[in-house]
Amino acid sequence: MTSLLLILAAASSPGPADSLRAVILERISRDSGATVAVFLSDPVSTLLVAVNPDLRFHAASTMKLPVLLELGRRVDAGEMRWTDSIPVKNSFASIVDRSPYSLDPREDGDTTVYGALGTRLSLLQLAQRMIVRSSNLATNLLIERLDATRVTATIRRLGADSMLVLRGVEDGKAYAQQLNNTTTARDLATLLLALARGRALRPGTTAELLGILEAQEYNDGIPAGLPPATRVAHKTGWITATWHDAALVYPAGDARPYALVILSRGIPEQDRGMALQADIARMAHAVIQNARARMPGRKP
Repeated sequence: MTSLLLILAAASSPGPADSLRAVILERISRDSGATVAVFLSDPVSTLLVAVNPDLRFHAASTMKLPVLLELGRRVDAGEMRWTDSIPVKNSFASIVDRSPYSLDPREDGDTTVYGALGTRLSLLQLAQRMIVRSSNLATNLLIERLDATRVTATIRRLGADSMLVLRGVEDGKAYAQQLNNTTTARDLATLLLALARGRALRPGTTAELLGILEAQEYNDGIPAGLPPATRVAHKTGWITATWHDAALVYPAGDARPYALVILSRGIPEQDRGMALQADIARMAHAVIQNARARMPGRKP
């Protein structure tokens, strides 16, 4: 009878994934009015935690990750080279009626590309500015060259079943008609893991893209909740009251990353949005490290 009770107790006690999900939900509940999605996937320990994983959000600048992946694919296919250049301009066609629109430098996370108007920048330079400083102008120049339809087709092949890349940034007419780039937490994690596992691109191109993502300069979200010097390859995104971060996180001494994606809306203040991301990242990292340490054959 005692043995049976012990077995039943063990079976009913929550595992690390359930426990982590519970504390994440408790933390989310402290941000009144917020809608949050979390997707954590660790291929090493097989730990998986999901909160609203398929809830659709405005993608904000996380759509720049698919643009980067499509650029890498085109380089691998020999259609483009990193050294190819594009004329820098600030006039683009709306997907609604092809009418022209321009970007406002004051609404851009990076202003350096505007300083190159009338000259040419290489695809590599534009890719770096698009990710490292989230340049909207670099993004629109690249997506115009790559074609949003082909970007979406590529991420479908990689397993992102519902993420949509329809257009560049600041297409006001498209926004008014709710023609927006959208994503889910699961889709972004799927893309990051495809890249990390070498399923998306050739090894050299994979290394190039991971290096660009690791050079990200906006690090107040997921990276802020991790131990100092933790490697993080990630892409942030934000619009009004909306804060996203999609990351590959490399635990100390381990070359195998896990994916953590946190999407939120309904939080007006940036510091609150960043604090939520950092707190969830801190909780998740501790559980991942413990789960990996307990795996058979791993040194304590």
